[in-house]
Amino acid sequence: MKAIVIEGGKGPPEALKLGEVETPKPGLGQILIRVEAAGVNRPDVIQRLGFYPPPPGAPPTLGLEVAGEVVEAAGRWKVGDRVCALLGGGGYAEFAACDARHALPIPKGLSAVEAAGLPETVFTVYANVFEGGSLKAGETLLVHGATSGIGVTAIQLGKAAGAKVIATSRGRDKAEQALQLGADVSIDASSEDFEALAREAGGVDVVLDMVGGAYFAKNLAALKTGGRIVYIASLGGGTVELPIGAMMMKRATITGSTLRPRTADEKARLAGEVERVVWPWIEAGEVKTVIDHTFPLAEAGKAHALLDSPHLGKVVLTVG
Repeated sequence: MKAIVIEGGKGPPEALKLGEVETPKPGLGQILIRVEAAGVNRPDVIQRLGFYPPPPGAPPTLGLEVAGEVVEAAGRWKVGDRVCALLGGGGYAEFAACDARHALPIPKGLSAVEAAGLPETVFTVYANVFEGGSLKAGETLLVHGATSGIGVTAIQLGKAAGAKVIATSRGRDKAEQALQLGADVSIDASSEDFEALAREAGGVDVVLDMVGGAYFAKNLAALKTGGRIVYIASLGGGTVELPIGAMMMKRATITGSTLRPRTADEKARLAGEVERVVWPWIEAGEVKTVIDHTFPLAEAGKAHALLDSPHLGKVVLTVG
């Protein structure tokens, strides 16, 4: 089958080349999907650079989420079913195998391109905001990186759950986009003090942070008593200074997680929760996949380059 390979094992976006690899053979409890679209995510970029190897048993091919048609059945799926799925890898290809429990039906009314942009971001946001962060209706969620794929999803899921959402991004245009996505307050962090504005808005119960670094002290200062700070990345710096006294006074919880290394059983549990809670929001139109751009599979390098440029929402590869 055709798939994207990394020339030299790692490198710049231009190292992504269309090649021929063996079609995966699904194992016990796995389905084989004829891929129609594959989401492009920040972990793919990190893997391309050589810093994020796939977990044991996962294919070396990039790609953590796909949508398409089941061609070999297992579990609750039959041949011809249309699904989107969370993968450990292997999505940038014509076919992908995955644990049948990690696939979900394409929500009613969505195209394969739209559905391919769901699994990685929705699973990540649900696991971190609603499970790790325990966000509840009536609370306030602070989302950093508001116009990224994760940020766009977090804003919409927070609003669907009945929370107030404060969003930060860099640049006036991005701040306006976050408002259009549903954020109650949108802050241009390049020219405004998000800590001061969040405190003026009443403080926050949950912070979803992918920046780290200097944002930590501001997050903690903006946090309400009993608040939770959840990390999913540290693009602005992986080391912070923790004022233990301030943390104790606020009874703050500081946590974080990754998705890809979780066990198959844990991902299956999470898939069930996402289908139960989030899928009805999607089918009701409360949560949408925001697609910035699509590229044919052969142009995966251009898709990766776009991730490092200003964009809104998801970048998706089309296959076939």
